[in-house]
This record gives sequence, C-alpha cells and structure tokens, in this order.
Amino acid sequence: MTNPTLPHASKDDVIIHGMPVQERIEWLIHHSDHHSQEFKSPKSWLARSRYHAKHPTAIVAFKCMDEHITIQVATNTPHGIILQFRNPGSRFHLGWPHLVEVLADHVPGVAGRGRLTLALITYHCSKGNCRRGYAVFNYGTDAAHSLTFGIQRQVEALFSTGHGTAYPVVCCFETDEAAPVLHGSDGEVLDLSSTVSSTNRDNLPSLPARLYPDMPDQMRQDLLHLVRGNITRIAGIRQANRELNIEHREWMICIGRGFDWLHMPNLAHIMGPYSPDLADPIRKAAGIIEANMHAGRIPDDGFLLLIVAPNHEIGSDRARAGLKSGFLSGFAADVIRTEITKPAEKMQVRTAIIAWQSRAMVMIDPCVARTAGQ
Repeated sequence: MTNPTLPHASKDDVIIHGMPVQERIEWLIHHSDHHSQEFKSPKSWLARSRYHAKHPTAIVAFKCMDEHITIQVATNTPHGIILQFRNPGSRFHLGWPHLVEVLADHVPGVAGRGRLTLALITYHCSKGNCRRGYAVFNYGTDAAHSLTFGIQRQVEALFSTGHGTAYPVVCCFETDEAAPVLHGSDGEVLDLSSTVSSTNRDNLPSLPARLYPDMPDQMRQDLLHLVRGNITRIAGIRQANRELNIEHREWMICIGRGFDWLHMPNLAHIMGPYSPDLADPIRKAAGIIEANMHAGRIPDDGFLLLIVAPNHEIGSDRARAGLKSGFLSGFAADVIRTEITKPAEKMQVRTAIIAWQSRAMVMIDPCVARTAGQ
C-alpha cells in the first residue's frame, strides 16, 4: 500500500531533505517498497524481457557514488538492465577480491547464455561548474580520466584485448545535461550533447563503428540504442529548462549492492563493498554529512547508515546475505563512532537484505545477523 502523506521523490526533494530524520527514513522505506512493487509487476517484467530480446548485450557500469550519475535514467533504460558498481571517485581495481569475483562470475555467466558484455567505465564532470566534479581530485578530471583508462586495461587483461566477450568503453558523464562523452578506441571523443540536432541524428548509425571498429555488430546496435535513449533524455532536459540541483545535501551513507532504486541526486553516498580499505570512503562520506549538518543544508537531528546485501535464493544464500549485511553494519558503524565521534551520536543504523528477483528490501536485526552460528 502507498502512503499518501509521504511526498514523491521526483518533485518534493526539498521537502524530503527538510524532514526530521525519522520521517526521512520512513519516506525512504516507502520509496523502496514502491520500487519493488513496480519492479516485480507484469508490466516491468515484460519490459525487461522485451529489452533483453531486442538488445541481448549485458551492460555493467563502473561509476562514482555521486547520484548525479544516473546511467539507466540518462539512457531511458528499464530498471534491472544495467549492473552497477559504485565507489567514491570512480576508484576501482580489479585486483580487489570481491569486485573481481562478482565481475568474473557475471561476465562468463551471461557469455554462457550467448550474450556479450558492454562495460561502461565512467568518470564525471560539469560544463557549468567544475566544483560539481570530483572533490577527491580537487575538482579536476585528469586524475579521474587516467584512472578510468587504467580500469579499461584491467578489464581487457581479465577478459582479453580481443573483446570477444567483454568490451570496455570509457566515457565522461557530463552531469548538467546527463550527457556521456564517449572515448573511442583510436582517441576520438564524441560528446553526445552535440548530437541532439536532427542533422547529426542522421549520422548516428555510423557512430559506433567509427568509434569502436572492432566491436561486435550486435553490441554496436545495442550501444546505439543507449545513445538514442540518451539523446532523447538530453532533449527533454533542455526543453524542461530545469534549474540544476547542485547543492550537496546528502543525509545517508549506503553500503552494499542493490541500490538501483535510489537514484535521486544529493541524497546519499552509495558505495559497494569492494575496496579492501572500506574505512576510508566511510570516513569521507561521514565527514561530508557532518559538514552538511553544520552548514544547515540538512537538519542536524541525524543521518542514516543503511547497509544492504542481496540474496538470489532462499535458504543458505539468504542467510549469507544476512551475515554479510550484519558484519558490514557493525564495521561501518564502528568506523564512524571511532573517527567521526560527534555526528555518530546522531547516527541511525538500518541493516537489510534485498531479494534480487523482486528488489524487495527487508530490514533485519544486525546483532542477530552478526552472531548467528556463534
């Protein structure tokens, strides 16, 4: 059931950020429940089935924790199509044990069903204000640019430079207009915001072959579909003449996987459980939230630490997700309490598992999860 007293995220984000923390948490849970209901509906299930039938290429995306980088929204792609990996500053290394295990399981898994994988490796920037970019890189893009090409080489080392199974594509996500800037294999750069005109649209079918001459034909067609979806999105943004919502008002730290339902800007710092040094991004995220409270951008009555682990099956797989979520919950809370002591007094902790097939999030007792089996 829906709760009519709770505002909708798309148009009332100012109201949401100004709510008391307990009401913000109530809104968040309601929003997650609403997404699950939509995700498992026949309409959404059929939309994903049709999409996979027409566009069989599997898509994974490496992206920053900044929620201005909403790739599925920017390309008009149904929820559940793009597998997203998130980490602060778009920093990844395929030597990280958990990350490489997830990727090495996913890519061969879809290859066994006859599908190739397009890996979108992103960094982000802003045309209007460089300070909408990476604070960790002093708002420049050179370091992020270099980092993403390093990840591209790692993907090729893992799955071959022949690109017969996985094809890594580097792109800069321009957040003002949600427009990717594609880096071609020979150094050519294509800014999709410049292809909105009808004249340039006529040349679209030739773009993937020009940028990526060794890309398999089916993947080119599926990439072209993403490009067309993005151009439609850019045009809609320009017609809306929207006011850019650039003020950082994050009040959540979200750790884990399964946050594709949480794609509103300036709401949360989202990071996957990938880096061996997970404490560092947790500290940085907590510091940003402390600054938001101090500056009055959000109420100073509290913030949320939300930990989510996915499960694909019932039984031991669900128990594993509970143990993982419980451990991460205790670890992250301890980091914040130890090193960011003042805001920790106002920290609200929620621990959950999410059923991957339905995206239904269920809250659990982290203490029970951590001590199970001891």
